[in-house]
Amino acid sequence: MGDNNVNLPPGFRFYPTDEELVVHFLHRKAELLPCHPDVIPDLELYSYDPWELDGRALAEGNQWYYYSRRTQNRVTENGYWKPTGIEEPVISSTSNKRVGMKKYFMFHLGEAKTNWIMQEYRLSDSASSSSRSSKRKSQQKTDFNKWVICRVYECKEDGDDGTELSCLDEVFLSLDDLEEISLPN
Repeated sequence: MGDNNVNLPPGFRFYPTDEELVVHFLHRKAELLPCHPDVIPDLELYSYDPWELDGRALAEGNQWYYYSRRTQNRVTENGYWKPTGIEEPVISSTSNKRVGMKKYFMFHLGEAKTNWIMQEYRLSDSASSSSRSSKRKSQQKTDFNKWVICRVYECKEDGDDGTELSCLDEVFLSLDDLEEISLPN
């Protein structure tokens, strides 16, 4: 799993769902609760270009995971992260309620798009306000929502034979409401 010195037994892999990233990792981080295993590092995202994450963030395959402070400044030394599309909700599979939000970003070098994609997860306002205990009500809302968890990966383009969707096509299609799409028979 990269050079992170993660202490997972052989054979274990880190492939969390969106819900698991928000509920098990991000929510616990925001509440200052321990998370077992504690494998995702804190990282100032905007200090690094995406190709510099290896060895700094939790790596699993071609994906890197890390916590970062929530900010509007998404500029690195060589480029910037530009939002694509709108935020989409992360829904709990057990309660069918919104537990967080996910937003996609694409890394740009100047005006040129790259193949680097970031999914930034944050807690939804309803999840943060409903889960606070009475002793935490004195804390400001921004304290609870100051953390995000990021999944960064580089899309590798498939062959141009038109038979498979590229990674970027899949990202953009995931932003659409599938009920509104009509496919030809």
